[in-house]
Amino acid sequence: MSQLFTPLTLREITIAHRAWMSPMMQFAAVPDGPDVGTATDWHLQHLGSRAVAGAALIMVEATAVTPGGRSSDYDLGLWNDRQVQVLRRHTGFLRAQGTVPGIQLVHAGRKAATGRPWPDPDRAQQTWPTVGPSAVPFGRLPAPAEMSTAEIATVVEEFAAAARRAAAAGFQVLELHGAHGYLIHQFLSPQSNTRTDSYGGSFDNRIRFALQVVTAVRREWPAELPLFFRLSATDWLGGDTEDPRPGWTVAESIALAPHLERLGVDLVDVSSGGSVPDAAIPVRPGYQVPFAARLRDEAGVRTSAVGMIVAPEQAEEVIAQGQADAVFLGRALLRDPAWIRQAADRLGARLPHPPQYDRAFRAPAPAVGSREDGRRQLIEVRAV
Repeated sequence: MSQLFTPLTLREITIAHRAWMSPMMQFAAVPDGPDVGTATDWHLQHLGSRAVAGAALIMVEATAVTPGGRSSDYDLGLWNDRQVQVLRRHTGFLRAQGTVPGIQLVHAGRKAATGRPWPDPDRAQQTWPTVGPSAVPFGRLPAPAEMSTAEIATVVEEFAAAARRAAAAGFQVLELHGAHGYLIHQFLSPQSNTRTDSYGGSFDNRIRFALQVVTAVRREWPAELPLFFRLSATDWLGGDTEDPRPGWTVAESIALAPHLERLGVDLVDVSSGGSVPDAAIPVRPGYQVPFAARLRDEAGVRTSAVGMIVAPEQAEEVIAQGQADAVFLGRALLRDPAWIRQAADRLGARLPHPPQYDRAFRAPAPAVGSREDGRRQLIEVRAV
């Protein structure tokens, strides 16, 4: 029996299996005007097509908790009720397919206002001042303004308000983006945090902002619904590599995880990198899975694995060997929206399908290009 296609219950939400869709920024939100930051039909088809194809949980892309926290003016936002209203249509469709809808909340900090990764000939890119724990730039980006303690408190409450709106929009899982060099990660890492007050220096001080955000969000997020935390397990700097620059380490991630669990985080979504643009990262299939396994074993928390998980047998092995409790799939689902359904077939599992597609599942499909396939297509054409 496939372990990948077994259910997982977190709080009062049962997720049908452990192959999930990772949050992937689409840069397709309304960029300006009264509806700025709202989802569009692009998001509905992007998310809905993967739900129809069997994703048990779909995590909506990094969604900004405040306009200044966007990476680009095309980012999704969740700072007003109009955005909630539009997202209800999306969550309603996902839930109708048996998919659990999740959303990831973010503040980009010093990585804000960088623009989307392709040019828009019809519109100039908007920019705005950025903030961070310290006035340390990311690569060639402008240096952010160092946040005051009052500004830090404001952002904490903006995360909490966005969590309240996420529940109103119909989401059943919430994830805090504490990875990839965004604001929460910026506070964690000595690469971007050089403060000398209670938010900088020691490990306990650098994790303070993350714990305050989790506490505030858990206060607003319904107790029966799961809370995830995406974490860069390492900056690929400092003690984890030969690069001498200081950075957030695997040992610190293992130390942080029990604090997150104590405050109400139900699963740590383990990724890596993002603090510097030039870290030497040995990207290969499953290269981040060992981090998820270490946090699961050494910190005793539930984890998910992500990053270059490309084959069904590879995903099955991650779950069967207890390296993680679930896998998040990103580029694999961009290349092939039906990857999860095809993986179930290869691993001997059976996923439900919409009744509109029932005719495709009444008999085993022949191999594409076979004579039987050709004859069947010809019969169907003649029937039309």
